[in-house]
Amino acid sequence: MARTLETELYPPIKAFLIGQGYEVKAEVGAADIVACRDDAEPVIVELKTGFSLSLFHQAIERLSVTDAVYVAVARGPGRRFQQALRKNAKLARRLGLGLMTVRLSDGLVEVHLDPGPYAPRKQKQRKDRLLREFARRVGDPNTGGSTRVRLVTAYRQDAIRCADYLRENGPSRGAEVAKATGVDRATRMMADDHYGWFERVGRGVYTLSPKGRADS
Repeated sequence: MARTLETELYPPIKAFLIGQGYEVKAEVGAADIVACRDDAEPVIVELKTGFSLSLFHQAIERLSVTDAVYVAVARGPGRRFQQALRKNAKLARRLGLGLMTVRLSDGLVEVHLDPGPYAPRKQKQRKDRLLREFARRVGDPNTGGSTRVRLVTAYRQDAIRCADYLRENGPSRGAEVAKATGVDRATRMMADDHYGWFERVGRGVYTLSPKGRADS
């Protein structure tokens, strides 16, 4: 299969921009494509056969010339490309860039995003959840940047406190565990048994499971 070249993206994008009333020229200064129309801001398009960090680096540099900067890539098939498109559109939006794709089989140019200032919409629920986790977590048990390791969350710390109490005191009522450990959600946590550490041995009474004795 022949390798796609960046130059293959140029004719469809040039035709698309001409159709929008622009005069289009390639390789002007450091820009792949420059398009001008009357007194409007010049449009710059940076080309790559696929998404890459260097593509976004180049586009950011062009923002010192004009606010109307697009990145353009060849459109790929399948779900994998759709996922990449969605993620990179989100990145482009945050950087104030536009995004185009070119379907090389027929030259179809699609504008998925126009350039513009990014005003992030804060999500209060996520912020509240983040701050609750921060407040409930005891100490700093994890190392920043960790991957493929089990992270210690506030929930896990609470579960360990419940397990430690049961290990020392044997089967206990949830209310007793909550009062002794300060874990208000002890009963609900032992009932949900997220880690497989707890066993219900009576109404509202829990004990450690064999897994709980080994893991906690």
